[in-house]
Amino acid sequence: MILLVCMAFVPATRLQQKVAGAWIGQENGVTHVLLVTDNYLSLTAYNQEDRLFLYTLGGPVQVKKDQLELTCEFHSLDTTKVGTPLLLPMRFNKEMLTDVEAPIYNNVALPKKWKQLDYGTSGLSGNWQITKRMQEGSLQTIHQTGSRKTIKLLTGTRFQWVAIDPGAKGFYGTGGGEYTFKEGKYTEHIAFFSRDSSRVGASLSFNGKLENGAWHHSGKSSRGDHIYEVWTRK
Repeated sequence: MILLVCMAFVPATRLQQKVAGAWIGQENGVTHVLLVTDNYLSLTAYNQEDRLFLYTLGGPVQVKKDQLELTCEFHSLDTTKVGTPLLLPMRFNKEMLTDVEAPIYNNVALPKKWKQLDYGTSGLSGNWQITKRMQEGSLQTIHQTGSRKTIKLLTGTRFQWVAIDPGAKGFYGTGGGEYTFKEGKYTEHIAFFSRDSSRVGASLSFNGKLENGAWHHSGKSSRGDHIYEVWTRK
């Protein structure tokens, strides 16, 4: 069982509200970020100073009594966990604390205390999946085959994208950090990137708008390619 944190009993709906958003903790130079939005959770560890990505895991989450149960959809280090339930015992009393008996995972100890960065209440907060992309001058629907998908989790201040295939237990990459969205400009500040550490510290700006419940996203990718994407909440 991986993680994490333990909480005193709170009714399920209240616990979900309390946990929703972005949390951060530091331990021995390692940053841990926990994102919870739209009943989906991700946990990521990285060393930003050394541009070192350590691991990420996540999936749909629900409250069962005083615990969070994660149905693992991705796990960058142990794909055998994909498809299995992981109980995340939590204790919460105005702050989130790690269980003193929590295992050390991948030689990285979880932080003893977590700080809540936001409550996941921005207009972009949610679990988004890319559904359309501009190709040859027109928006084309992405025809998904199997369970492969790219999702992007957004809270009030933090983002993380993950390319995965839960059916094949595949993990193909992730990146994340802080974001801002003001007056039609969406900007990402990259704190970790599993595929290319040289991009850590970079900022990328895009044109963005919410239209009929969809998020339209255009500009240049981290590779300098022109993109126009449409994302929908899942």
